[in-house]
Amino acid sequence: MTQTLHPDAIQALLTGEIGAPSSLLGRHQRGGEVSIRSFRPWAKRVDLVNNLTGERAPMRKQHEEGLFVAALDASWADAPYSFEAETLDGARECYGDPYIFPPLLSDYDIYLFGQGQHRDIYRKLGAHRREIDGIPGVNFAVWAPNCYKVALVGDFNRWDARVHIMENISDSGIWEIFLPGLKAGARYKYEVRSHNRGYRAEKSDPYGFYAELRPQTASIVYDIAQYQWQDSDWMAARARGNPLSAPMNIYELHLGSWKRKDGGDFLSYRELADELLPYLIDMGYTHLELLPVAEHPLDASWGYQVTGYFAPTSRYGAPADFMQFVDRCHQNNIAVILDWVPAHFPKDGHGLNFFDGTHLYSHEDPLQGEQPDWGTMVFNFARSEVRNFLLANALFWLKEYHIDGLRVDAVSSMIYLNFSREDESWVPNEYGSHENLGALAFLREFNEIVHAEAPGAITIAEESTAWAMVSRPTYIGGLGFTFKWNMGWMHDTLAYMARDPVHRRHHHHQITFALLYAFSENFVLPLSHDEVVHMKGSLIGKLPGDYWQKFAGLRLLFGYQFTQVGKVLNFMGNEFAQFAEWSEERSLDWRLLDYEKHRQMQNWARDLNHLYREQPALWQLDCERDGFHWIDANDADYSVYSYIRYAEDRSDFLVVVLNCTPVPRENYRIGVPCAGYYRELLNSDASYYGGGDVGNAGGVHSDDYGSHGQPFSLNLRLPPLGILILKTEAM
Repeated sequence: MTQTLHPDAIQALLTGEIGAPSSLLGRHQRGGEVSIRSFRPWAKRVDLVNNLTGERAPMRKQHEEGLFVAALDASWADAPYSFEAETLDGARECYGDPYIFPPLLSDYDIYLFGQGQHRDIYRKLGAHRREIDGIPGVNFAVWAPNCYKVALVGDFNRWDARVHIMENISDSGIWEIFLPGLKAGARYKYEVRSHNRGYRAEKSDPYGFYAELRPQTASIVYDIAQYQWQDSDWMAARARGNPLSAPMNIYELHLGSWKRKDGGDFLSYRELADELLPYLIDMGYTHLELLPVAEHPLDASWGYQVTGYFAPTSRYGAPADFMQFVDRCHQNNIAVILDWVPAHFPKDGHGLNFFDGTHLYSHEDPLQGEQPDWGTMVFNFARSEVRNFLLANALFWLKEYHIDGLRVDAVSSMIYLNFSREDESWVPNEYGSHENLGALAFLREFNEIVHAEAPGAITIAEESTAWAMVSRPTYIGGLGFTFKWNMGWMHDTLAYMARDPVHRRHHHHQITFALLYAFSENFVLPLSHDEVVHMKGSLIGKLPGDYWQKFAGLRLLFGYQFTQVGKVLNFMGNEFAQFAEWSEERSLDWRLLDYEKHRQMQNWARDLNHLYREQPALWQLDCERDGFHWIDANDADYSVYSYIRYAEDRSDFLVVVLNCTPVPRENYRIGVPCAGYYRELLNSDASYYGGGDVGNAGGVHSDDYGSHGQPFSLNLRLPPLGILILKTEAM
């Protein structure tokens, strides 16, 4: 006798409204009778096949919409089996039964996730190839606690949400299913049906490792464990290093617009490695910072509106291609930093927003859950599972992709509840203040976890306010970042350099002001993409004067940046004086290198980069007061600045002099700490760089009388809009 099914249960299955599919489908035994059921709407007939003996048993079509049943004896109670179907269009297909396998997630996994402490939850949620009792397949799991039903849909089931309905594990809100025989490359989504107002949608996998090329939005099964890394020496050395006292000359880059093919198509990750790495090596950069690589639907967002937090964008290739890109960077001694976006996410229907019919990942209150500036949703940092999602994502990039650092975008928007909000349009915290306590706790936990579990990896905050101790340890009340972007330095410096030189004397201390707080944080000095877009003009376009003065001013700006305390960051195109604003829609203007002035500017950037790497005085004590000493910070009348950069070895130092007017300064005397011949390591006015060769014939001997509180002095000829970098050679 066939075990009977209640008509209501069959109807729930046919309409896709059943929440516990294994109660109907799969193998069921009552006494000595075994009943096996399968739902295959496009099948004309289905046979059951014993995988050990090859015995076949035809299944009866119990319902015309595709419910097949086989009534069997007890010999089938433990037999491994599969189905063989003939479809309505005459094809044949074999498939396994997803409803006879145990769940992948254990009670402990579920407990840790609920506590926000499952560091590698991305190994359990999402899509993972695995083998159960010798049967290979793919396990899918998704968190959607406010759904009464979740189904897996994809190419493999003709996107029919009735075929692979998932099971809610222990009422945890995590839904799971194992599909035997499924292979990498399958496209899939989750169809969610919510308890809330009948909400129904198809969602991409929040933990998916790969995604379709936009505008398509399905996730793709991918095994990221197959790549064989070749950078073990790099990773071991990174773990031993101290980034605070190491050189850090960062080339910030947008993968889609650094360079394109002749027809305008993107270079792939592998093609970028072929072309970009020789350029970085030649130019002397130590670090590469990539605008967000995680999957995003809109090119114009530059990657800052993420829908696939665990998937490198398919615009440039597959996950293994990006792994090879990072691997090759490491093999060429170049560190890779990713821009990471935990502050907000977009409202795209296939993404995290309203994931299970509720504001699962964001706050329900729009005064807390929406970011008005960007039209995006703010993560609910107080929710354990959301916090776990982000923390695991950070570790995912650092561990699985060997990323060397994360630059955290828009930190200010995270830590202030009233960020960019008018009065009355924000909700204070429990103490009546504007600090986002959940976000602050999250940032501290994020930094503690990264530094503990990814040795040598760095974290960088883009934080634009005066929040204290951003880059100080959490155990003394800091946020725990390794570095912070020095936005104040950037704004003051660009404002000063944009002034007509005749007026700079009245704003002299826009430059010196940064040294008053230079050691309050571990700073990166950024001239980033944000300064060359949205009608702000390119760097060279900001500078006053004629063509010659603009190029001289840009050389001066870079020289000043590299000789200040703090690590260095420049956006792509700055190094050869791109005149046009950056656009993600096109390549950089590499044709400019056909012109001498731009080649000379690139020569300056290259030589400055290499000098920076060669001179410990420019990076060893970046975060220590002993690394910097003013010779003269107050010569406003001449708009001249002079200072010393020291290495850990006090006898190893550089003397730097900036002349910020287009007037040469003859017989300009500065004090120096020791006697000797001071060689010009670099002079930005050299003709090789496009200057007029105003300088000191390669160097100058010190005089035996003091100046500026120093026992010796130099009599210098200062080039117009120029910088001199000198180093002593003992007599």
